[in-house]
Amino acid sequence: MLLTTDDLSTFVTKGMVVKRNFVPAHLIDRATTLVTDWYRTDLDQCRLAEFTQRTFAPHLGDHRDLLALFTQSGVAGLAGELIGEVAPVTTTQIQIRVPERDLRQAQPNKGMHVDGVACPHLDPAELRTFSLLVGIVLSEVSDPAGGALRYVVGGHLRMAEWFRTQWSLGITAQVPPHIDAEQGSPLLGKPGDVLLMHHLVPHAVGRNLTATPRIMTYFRVSHVNHASHRLDALRDPWLDFPPLTARVR
Repeated sequence: MLLTTDDLSTFVTKGMVVKRNFVPAHLIDRATTLVTDWYRTDLDQCRLAEFTQRTFAPHLGDHRDLLALFTQSGVAGLAGELIGEVAPVTTTQIQIRVPERDLRQAQPNKGMHVDGVACPHLDPAELRTFSLLVGIVLSEVSDPAGGALRYVVGGHLRMAEWFRTQWSLGITAQVPPHIDAEQGSPLLGKPGDVLLMHHLVPHAVGRNLTATPRIMTYFRVSHVNHASHRLDALRDPWLDFPPLTARVR
């Protein structure tokens, strides 16, 4: 087992767990070199909003050195201990918060949201949900003002309640007002740290007021049956997590 009993308990109650220094350095180094080389030479600031909304360096999304962060590091095993049967993971999202001092235009902030629900660039009736967000830190994040991801601890349970009782498909709000008003807890870490976060945990990303780009790569991981019950998985936070059933029922 890669996850301890405490890890599992933390995931159930908080909706996330962080495994520190988990990904081997050689995998981190290869992936970081790819992304930073692109950042230094090919970042087109005219496409900053597009990259922020979707992914930076989109041509690298299926590069073997980035996919290796998930497939060759033991991270896939972590996901399997939470979800059970994992659907194939074939791409990654690269997210960079650029230092404001290096920008000609403001980088869009990301307010509190749940990925794949009422995304600004999608039809509100379209769902692109998944089960587990896996984030791997590629650059040190020691300052909350450095564009850190901010997450609402335990928010997966509150969001499931909202989806059950107040939300319906087509509503454009991504989270209820009381969650939208929360600042969230910053994810601080070092290269090689891994975030395992329940899909329903609301999260946001703000400004980078430091001198260093904040670079993370994300894998959206699904239980093999997720696509057949997306709506149900919004309302039942444990539908996609059979290994945790005994802990939550």
